[in-house]
Amino acid sequence: MPPQENEPLGAPQDVAAIRLQIRAFLDTPDASGRKIGKAKWGVYAFYDYDGEPIYVGQTNEMLQVRIGRHLTNQRTDAVAMNVLDPFEVAEIEVWPLWELEGRDKKDHEAKRRLNAAEYTVFQRVLSESSFGAVLNEGDIAPTDLLELPRSVRSRIIPEGLYEQRKHPDVRIARRATTIAALARVISERKVSKGLRRTLMTQARRLERLATQRHDEISGGVPIVEPGEEV
Repeated sequence: MPPQENEPLGAPQDVAAIRLQIRAFLDTPDASGRKIGKAKWGVYAFYDYDGEPIYVGQTNEMLQVRIGRHLTNQRTDAVAMNVLDPFEVAEIEVWPLWELEGRDKKDHEAKRRLNAAEYTVFQRVLSESSFGAVLNEGDIAPTDLLELPRSVRSRIIPEGLYEQRKHPDVRIARRATTIAALARVISERKVSKGLRRTLMTQARRLERLATQRHDEISGGVPIVEPGEEV
């Protein structure tokens, strides 16, 4: 049934489809039948359309809540500061820390283990990144590495939208817009060195994508003789 006059519209069809995919991912059961998104304590990583890791985070308020805030444009530091564009996220990987269930947020030992898990994931994704960098503004404090629980990773973009959003021209435009917004934040505020490093990483990512796209189509670029109009 079409919406009636003055009836508020829901989310656009593509956004609604992605949210359903995210929900399905977070409802994935682990070996014990527990939905991974229900884990109160855990670490997560986001990957772009090239499989490059772009962000690592932790939570002790439930994975589905924290990830939802990032990817539905609700206010988080990373989104508010234009560090992370949710449009860039094609895959999510999570490490639920079920052994910490029931522990209070102020529990020192639980927090120590959460920090160690985040640092371990951070080091792992840095080693996987062809840039040797992610978009986190701040460095994650070093700890001893620990053995991580089994992770769950999945694409969150439905098949029908994946090729459209993966198109390099679409991603170049999004990435350039994000860089402009981030540069404006830096020009208007007193910011950390980490935010400037994030800007540099974003610029490197844009340069690579633009170069790859140029190389794909450079054979079709016309040669203009002196005096001719392009």
